[in-house]
Amino acid sequence: MSAPAPASPHASLLHLSRPAAGPRARPRVSRSRCVASLASQPPPTPPPANANHLVQTLCASGRLARAAALLQGLPAPTQRTYESVLLAAARAGDAALAAAVHRRLEADPVFRSDPFLSTRLIDAYASLGELPAARQVFDEAPVKSIFVWNALLKALALADHGEEALARLADMGRLRVPVDSYSYAHGLKACIAASTSHVPASALVREIHAHAVRRGYGLHTHVATTLIDCYAKLGIVSYAESVFATMPERNVVSWTAMIGCYAKNERPGDAILLFQEMVASDEDLVPNSVTIVCILHACAGVNALGQGKLLHAYILRRGFDSLVSVLNALMAMYMKCGCLEAGRHIFDLIGHRKDVVSWNTLISGYGMHGFGHEAVQVFEDMTQMGVSPNIITFISVLGACSHAGLVDEGKRLFESMVDYNVTPRAEHYACMVDLLGRAGHLDEAVELIQGMHIRPSPQVWGSLLGACRIHRHVEYAEMACSQLFDLEPRNAGNYVLLADIYARAKLHSEVGVLKDLLEEHALEKVPGCSWIEVKKRLHMFVSVDNKNPQIEELQALIGEFVTLMKNDGYVPDTGAILYDIEEEEKEKILLGHSEKLAVAFGLINTGRGEVIRITKNLRLCEDCHFVTKFISKYAEREIIVRDVNRFHHFRDGICSCGDYW
Repeated sequence: MSAPAPASPHASLLHLSRPAAGPRARPRVSRSRCVASLASQPPPTPPPANANHLVQTLCASGRLARAAALLQGLPAPTQRTYESVLLAAARAGDAALAAAVHRRLEADPVFRSDPFLSTRLIDAYASLGELPAARQVFDEAPVKSIFVWNALLKALALADHGEEALARLADMGRLRVPVDSYSYAHGLKACIAASTSHVPASALVREIHAHAVRRGYGLHTHVATTLIDCYAKLGIVSYAESVFATMPERNVVSWTAMIGCYAKNERPGDAILLFQEMVASDEDLVPNSVTIVCILHACAGVNALGQGKLLHAYILRRGFDSLVSVLNALMAMYMKCGCLEAGRHIFDLIGHRKDVVSWNTLISGYGMHGFGHEAVQVFEDMTQMGVSPNIITFISVLGACSHAGLVDEGKRLFESMVDYNVTPRAEHYACMVDLLGRAGHLDEAVELIQGMHIRPSPQVWGSLLGACRIHRHVEYAEMACSQLFDLEPRNAGNYVLLADIYARAKLHSEVGVLKDLLEEHALEKVPGCSWIEVKKRLHMFVSVDNKNPQIEELQALIGEFVTLMKNDGYVPDTGAILYDIEEEEKEKILLGHSEKLAVAFGLINTGRGEVIRITKNLRLCEDCHFVTKFISKYAEREIIVRDVNRFHHFRDGICSCGDYW
C-alpha cells in the first residue's frame, strides 16, 4: 500500500505542512554478521517441532546467534516468535537482525500484513536509531491500524523529528484515523521536539491540550501526565498545577511528573512538600527510581540534608543503590548540601559503573566548593580512564576554574575542547568571560566576546556585567547592558546591577534614570530568598521590611552582632541600596536580608556545635558575607551558605572562598 497523501496546508489539528519523507533504504547490514541473516541457506537438519518455543527461549536468554540460525529453517514462525526476535534485536542493538526479520516478514504470506508485527518492527527500528527504515515499514504497511500510526509518532518524537510527527498527527485527522490517548501523548512530546518550528512549542502544546479535552482525553492519566511533563519543560508551572489538580486518578508517574516539575522550575520546597503528600496519601503509592531522583534534586536545591539522608536510607532499603542514575543524584544531593566527603564516598562506591554524569557531578561538586585544582585533577583522571568529556563536563570544569581563579588552567581547557570534538557553546563562553572577568582581565573578556563565532547570549553578557560589578567598571557594564536590555527586556536584575554599579560610582542621576525605567516597565527585582532546614523541616525567609514579630526578633539578634562589629570598626555596606532614604533606614534594610534572617533562625533553633546550612537564590551580598564571617567566629559556629554561584564555608571568621566570589 502506498503512503498516505501529504497533508494540505490547512490540515486539521495542527495546520502544519508535512515535511518531505526521509530516505527509505533499510540500514546497511554487514556481510560479516551472517548469523543474523535469514536469507542464508537453511540448516541441513529440519528443526524440531517445538522450534518456535526454543527460538523464543533463546531470545529471552540473549543467545541471538543460535535463535537466528534456528529461525532460518522455521517453515511457519508464529507471531510470538517474530515479536521475540524483534524485541531481542532491539535490546541487543542488533540492526542487522531486525532487518533480517523485516525481510522474512515481507516474504511471509501469513504475517506480512499483520499490523501488530508492523508496530513491533517500527518500535525496534526506532530504538535502534534506524528512522528511515521505520518510515518505510509504516509507508509499506498494508494495514495501518491506530497502533501502527502511534508507533510511527513515537519513533519520530523519540528521534526529535517533532515537526514531522505533528504533520503525521495532522494526517490522522485528515484521514479520519481515530486517535487515542497514546496519539495525544506522542503528539505532546513532539511539540517539545519541534524546536525549529515557526510556532512556539507552548502554543503547540496548548493546541493539542485543547484538542484532547474536546475529544474527552484531557483527564486521561497518560495524557495528563504527559501534559504536566511538557508544561514543566516549558516552565509553565501554573498550567501543570492546573492539570494535576483536576486529574481524577493519579499514579506514581503522575505524582513524579509534578514533583519533577517543581524541582526543575526552582520550586524545590514545593517538590518536597508534594512528595510528603504523595507518601501520606496512599500506602500503595510506592516511589520509583525516577521519583527518588526528582526528590533528591529538590533536596539539593534547598540544602535539605535531613530529608536527603532519609532518602538515602530508603534507597538502601529498596535496593535502588543498584541504579547508577540514583547514585548520581544521591552524590549530587550530598555535594549540594555541603557534604563534599559524603559525595566523594558515593562516587567511589559506584566503582566501574561510573558514567559521564558521575564524573561531571564530582567535577561540579569540587568546583562549587572552590576546589578548582581538585576539579581539574578529576577531569584529567576521567580522560585517562577513557571517558570522553561532553558539553556539561567542560561547563563544570571551566566553572570550577572560575571560582578558584585558575585563569591559565581555564584557558588551556577551553582550547582543548576541539580535541574532544566538543564545539564551544554560549555556556562555555560565559564561563570563560566569568573566569577572566572575576580575575580582573576585563579587556581580555571583552575581546573574547567580540571574537565569538556565535552570537553572544544573555548569559555571556550577564557574566561580563557581574564582573563589572565586582570591579566597578562602568564603561563595560554599559556595553553589556546595551545588549541585555534588548535580549532580556523584562529582566529587572540587569537594571538593578547597573544601578548598583552607578551608585557605587556616585553617578546618582543615572541611578535615577534606571529606577524610572523599572517603574515605567513595571519590572520587579527577584526577591532574595533563603532556606534553612531545622529538625527535618524546611523554613524559607524572604528579604523584607515589615513588622512581623518573628522577623523583628531575628533582626534584633543580627543587630546585636552588628553593634559588636561596629565597635571593631565595621561600617555597613549600604551602597547597593538604591532607595533615597536615610542611612539608618538603609542599615535596617540590610538587617532584613534573607540570609541574615536564616542565620539568626539557625542560631536560635539549633544546638551548639551543629552546622548551620543555608541556601540562597541570589549571589551573597558583600555585607551579608562580612557579617556571617564575624558571626561564625563570635558564636563559634560553622555556617555553610550556598548561593547561586558557589559554596561559602564560614568558620572562625574566615570564608572558604577567600573573599573571591
